[in-house]
Amino acid sequence: MSGHSKESAGECRALETAVDAARRAVRDPRPVHISLTIQSWKMNNLDTIHRRERIVDLAALTIFRAVVRENGVTRAAAKLNRVQSNVTTRIKQLEEQLGADLFIRDGRRLVLTPAGETLLPYAERLLALADEARHAVRADRPSGRLRLGTMESVAATRLPGLLARYHQQWPDVALELETGTTGKLIERVREFEVDAALVATPLNPATLGELFETVPVFREELVMLTPRGHRPIREVRDIALSTLVAFERGCAYRAYIEKWYLEHGVRPARVLELGSYHAIVACVAAGAGVAVAPRSVLGLQADASNIAVHELPDIGAVETLLIWRRGHFSSALNALKETLVGQENAGTLAETVNLGADADARIRAGVGADVA
Repeated sequence: MSGHSKESAGECRALETAVDAARRAVRDPRPVHISLTIQSWKMNNLDTIHRRERIVDLAALTIFRAVVRENGVTRAAAKLNRVQSNVTTRIKQLEEQLGADLFIRDGRRLVLTPAGETLLPYAERLLALADEARHAVRADRPSGRLRLGTMESVAATRLPGLLARYHQQWPDVALELETGTTGKLIERVREFEVDAALVATPLNPATLGELFETVPVFREELVMLTPRGHRPIREVRDIALSTLVAFERGCAYRAYIEKWYLEHGVRPARVLELGSYHAIVACVAAGAGVAVAPRSVLGLQADASNIAVHELPDIGAVETLLIWRRGHFSSALNALKETLVGQENAGTLAETVNLGADADARIRAGVGADVA
């Protein structure tokens, strides 16, 4: 048996095991222990019949997940390019197959029953495993869908050239990109909502635990941004403004700077939460507060003359990690990993660093000694 055949057989056994667990959990949502082996199948004279009974239609699970994500049949049908009656019928068939109601109607919306809540994580795992199995049998040529989460700073500064190169090399991969904070992205990977994500190393590395596999791909120097004319910052008490301008909680860089504040016995009087670095830099330039950002994002600012940049040696560089669920890997993700960590990226990274340096030079020319 070839290597790919063995992997495919393993994926099929894993699918069967997961389906069996899902069916049992929906009927009895107590923890189950699975000891299914390929030998137990062979000992059963009704091997084919029992396999067929255990397999839940993946298309039905796709429809079930879409109804949950889209909060109703109408939007799910539009998302899947199906008629509403077809979606309703497939949900009813799935309920009959599992022997449990998955939704109850609350006014005009559908609400998951306890059985539906139990099934949802199994459905996510089954669909992710099916995608992985499809990738495994085509491991020689990356293809299919790859859902990548990333922080906004990485999407803006690091990825454009790398993803263009990736698409040129692997045109059969449909890459879907979404942005978010490190906290949200870790959760998205955990829940199979994305296949992998580019996140900052969490303040507590144990956050990732044994569920994830990781590889470092970038290093970001964090700097503090203040309005032009602010005195040099050598410690927290040098900060003249009491407002911290930052992303929402879940942003790893915010966690690092808040820890720095607390270590020196200081707490920002308020935190102004914004959703983009452009908005954050604009607020800092207007005098609304101070902010922390990767030095690399400074190269994106068309006019940085109204801000000052201060180094934060106490924090140092923070690694950006590519993370994915352990055991959930594909040829498309492997190709992306190689693109991110390969030596050919040196030119792209150097160009990004130069952009940050150029921005620093423009700022220094405008504010002189205000930059520390």
